[in-house]
Amino acid sequence: MGFSEGSRSGGPAAPLLLLALLGMYCAAVSCSAAPPPEMLHGSYAGKSEFRTVNRRELGSCLDPSPYLAINVSGAGGGAGLPDEVFLQVTVAGVLKPDASDWVAMITPSNSSVSGCPLSVANYVETGDLANLPLLCHYPVKAQYLTTDPGYMGCKNAGCGERDASGACKARTCAAMLTFHVVNFRTDVEFVLFSGGFDTPCLLKRSGALRFANPASPLYAHLSSTDSNATSVSRATPEPTVDRSIRRCSLQQRNSTLTWAWLLFQMRLTWVSGDRNPQQVQYGDGKSSTSQVATFTQDDMCSVSLLASPAKDFGWHDPGYIHSAVMTGLQPSQSYTYRYGSDSVGWSDEIKFRTPPAAGSDELSFVIYGDMGKAPLDPSVEHYIQPGSISVAKAVAKEIQTGKVDSIFHIGDISYATGFLVEWDFFLYLITPLASQVSYMTTIGNHERDYPNSTSVYVTPDSGGECGVPYESYFPMPIVAKDKPWYSIEQGSVHFIVMSTEHEWSEKSEQYNWMDEDLSSIDRSRTPWIIFIGHRPMYSSHGGILPNVDSNFVASVEPLLLNYQVDLVFFGHVHNYERTCAVYQGNCKAMPTKDASGIDVYDNNNYTAPVHAIVGAGGFSLDEFPNNGKTWSLSRVSEFGYGRVHATRTDMLVQFVNSSSMEVRDQFRIVKGSSANKPSNLIIQQ
Repeated sequence: MGFSEGSRSGGPAAPLLLLALLGMYCAAVSCSAAPPPEMLHGSYAGKSEFRTVNRRELGSCLDPSPYLAINVSGAGGGAGLPDEVFLQVTVAGVLKPDASDWVAMITPSNSSVSGCPLSVANYVETGDLANLPLLCHYPVKAQYLTTDPGYMGCKNAGCGERDASGACKARTCAAMLTFHVVNFRTDVEFVLFSGGFDTPCLLKRSGALRFANPASPLYAHLSSTDSNATSVSRATPEPTVDRSIRRCSLQQRNSTLTWAWLLFQMRLTWVSGDRNPQQVQYGDGKSSTSQVATFTQDDMCSVSLLASPAKDFGWHDPGYIHSAVMTGLQPSQSYTYRYGSDSVGWSDEIKFRTPPAAGSDELSFVIYGDMGKAPLDPSVEHYIQPGSISVAKAVAKEIQTGKVDSIFHIGDISYATGFLVEWDFFLYLITPLASQVSYMTTIGNHERDYPNSTSVYVTPDSGGECGVPYESYFPMPIVAKDKPWYSIEQGSVHFIVMSTEHEWSEKSEQYNWMDEDLSSIDRSRTPWIIFIGHRPMYSSHGGILPNVDSNFVASVEPLLLNYQVDLVFFGHVHNYERTCAVYQGNCKAMPTKDASGIDVYDNNNYTAPVHAIVGAGGFSLDEFPNNGKTWSLSRVSEFGYGRVHATRTDMLVQFVNSSSMEVRDQFRIVKGSSANKPSNLIIQQ
């Protein structure tokens, strides 16, 4: 989802502006019919002033100071920029400080900062209806010089020119700003403007700054490949994986499931400016060579009359995406790896842990949606998700405890939405998490949706990306390209991950796949079924546009009941909410309290799934109405994430506030011998 109360603009007129926008957009893309109301959700968002800076006409600054200079420190001198750096940008030689003075960070340095007044129609799709021209390329981030509190009072005074006696004849002022930069491979330049974001005029350019190693291997993230595995004797050689084997064999011993030995795989994906294959070296002398992929502007979506951001001013070269599979691993074990090559360099050595084997007794994972990223400096930039940093830091602490086997990020991943350099900033943010445990993802509207692109919803939420960057950066064990649904098994849980953005109606390909997958689950092997998607079936948050598509609920919810799905996770709405055991809007069962006062759902007498929204991963929060629905049992509008620990008979689910790391809601689902026992899994914080 890309719309929240906190970011809403326009007041009561916003719905009228949206309808006007949709009318203009449909005229441009030849919509065959107006979309139903449930398809309009998230089709526009509150835009910061900066997001629309590239829709302004570039004017000429009057009487610029002849003493202006932009100095950048921390740039590594002649060696070039390191892979991450906080640069101090000093703007000096200003004769008269003005509150409208600002600095943009652009990349690449040859990006046009001239005006493109005839391109305004290209950006109607973004929701910006201002009839103003624009810069020809999107600046990555920007800061007003007033970020330096001493700027307007000229507390950093200098002298631009001295007379023969040495006295200063031209007193000047300066501002010092800090910009956080990560290696996105293309060179960087800082450009000074005046006139604010609305009417910018160019004053000075810094000159290009280049990265020391644009080919550096960076931003490694792990993922599970699939549920395939082979149980063999430790004395036998490692077998070749038979892709036709779906289930792993088990040995039954004293009513406890044990493993002889398991062939296990994990995928590592990273980014580099180097097109040549690289390697991941892991374990005791093993290595795997990468497959290399990329994408181009031609792969981005657009429509005939309106160029998308991804196709036009938001484009940034992604470099090359490397992916290699590490084989011969054992479940629930720690290994080290490094990745890269002798020619471009190697990463540091990183420790990671494999998930537990399918059918084993326990699993612990973290789950959240709608994360995105936020700047680590005072800059403004497109689509800031204010809670993303606190969630990333909190989950990193969870991983340090050694009690996290996997992470699930369930849609609205980076919020790049056509401004492609932002994928690098997002990948940088999650690297401390995703490089250590399996990071599984789900596609959301901000990765996929665009008109004429076969997405269910016709709104331009992906900015023209249409799932291409998402699938490139996060190669999940999906059915096929642009069919981003899959299932995996870890521990006692069978996860089924669907796409709410692709056709899910009855008899569709995805529907038939869900039906087949759910019907094939061996509940003696994985007693729990968790169903994951992006857009929810139940949400108390109304907003201007509906959060729930009734057609989606009517088509897919019966599958959940028929196959006795235990727990359903969705995102899209930016808060946390938990239901009763619900079906067709009615509570089929309510939880009872255990000895610790925790809500317990007894699935020995299964009635319906429990739904939980965990969309509080970063985007501005959505508030709840005063009166919740009867099926809504817990509602928390705070940044945070879900934390789950599942044995074979007891599943504890907690929602954790990312700032305090306090548990704000928790519940258990039990079956078998745990039905009448207090949980020994509860972690009070």
